[in-house]
Amino acid sequence: MTRKHYIFTSESVSEGHPDKVCDRISDAVLDAFLAEEPEARVAAETFATTNRVVIGGEVGLSDQDKLHDYMGKIDEIARACIKDIGYEQDKFHHETVEITNLLHEQSAHIAQGVDSAENKDEGAGDQGIMFGFATNETDALMPAPIQFSHAILRRLAEVRKNGTEPALGPDAKSQLSINYENGKPVGVNSLVLSTQHLDESLTSDDIRQIVEPYIRETLPEGWLTAETIWHVNPTGKFVIGGPDGDAGLTGRKIIVDTYGGAAPHGGGAFSGKDPTKVDRSAAYAARYLAKNVVAAGMADKCTIQLSYAIGVSQPLSIYADTHGTGDVAPEAIEKAIGQVMDLSPRGIRSHLGLNKPIYQRTAAYGHFGREPDADGGFSWERTDLVEALKKAV
Repeated sequence: MTRKHYIFTSESVSEGHPDKVCDRISDAVLDAFLAEEPEARVAAETFATTNRVVIGGEVGLSDQDKLHDYMGKIDEIARACIKDIGYEQDKFHHETVEITNLLHEQSAHIAQGVDSAENKDEGAGDQGIMFGFATNETDALMPAPIQFSHAILRRLAEVRKNGTEPALGPDAKSQLSINYENGKPVGVNSLVLSTQHLDESLTSDDIRQIVEPYIRETLPEGWLTAETIWHVNPTGKFVIGGPDGDAGLTGRKIIVDTYGGAAPHGGGAFSGKDPTKVDRSAAYAARYLAKNVVAAGMADKCTIQLSYAIGVSQPLSIYADTHGTGDVAPEAIEKAIGQVMDLSPRGIRSHLGLNKPIYQRTAAYGHFGREPDADGGFSWERTDLVEALKKAV
């Protein structure tokens, strides 16, 4: 039986967190190549530490001369990301950080399995399992702990970057432990917020006075009570942040990127991967399908799993779980999913419009639970399959 009364915790990290700096650079490289050629192939990984950024992986364009030209732009792309995030520390500054570009051309052996040919459709870029999840406990159909952990850090980034709170630095982490009653979120049991600050004289109490008003305006009314436990900069000073304080690596915050631990994860990271890689595109499709199932009123909660083999076009399996909250049998949902959407890699990219430079914006504050953008960003958050699903079941 599903538990009704419990506490569940999720965390988020800001755009200045070392791993997120790396995710941002990797996705900026991806966007640059997709802007040049929608069918570009990219698998970019970034490592960052004190005064150093290393970018590696593989890329591919149909025009080799253009590929060579774009290799020369990687330094500029990385510095622009670091500057926008806000790093101007002595040992991690957008102007002085050393950047090493080790990107190379995509392996022909991978390409032969992925590329379409006369006798085969385009295959998946790798084997793997991908999960999508949705729940009606928030308006965004996301779990409340991760959704509001993201929201707190987005708000603090806004007031930091617009100059309202100049004492705050780019690196930050949030964590919310949410009370659930009858399976629904009702309040905050405890809250953890650690944020970098640029003034060494500030104490934990000083930081709380800065951040508390923004946290209160972000969370639902009544969720913070006299019983809520607060931990703001619990270790004291947090002046050295970002890759100078801790090394960063692309793809190391996959639970932050998805559902905060409230749903399964297939294990594959997103950032730096073009949409032929089903680690990314099929995870977006699974979220899209799960969200539409919940938006259609078929269930209060839904998990979708898709599985793929490298070089094979269609998914090997489609699995749905409504966690005992459904008005429609999971088997019927699975059948309907296959009818309303082509889940081949090309079908997913076409349906969701993924061959666009829309990925840099996903690198922080979650890939899910965001508003769809007019230019196609976060297209997997649309709920335009509701009627098709209802008809199919």
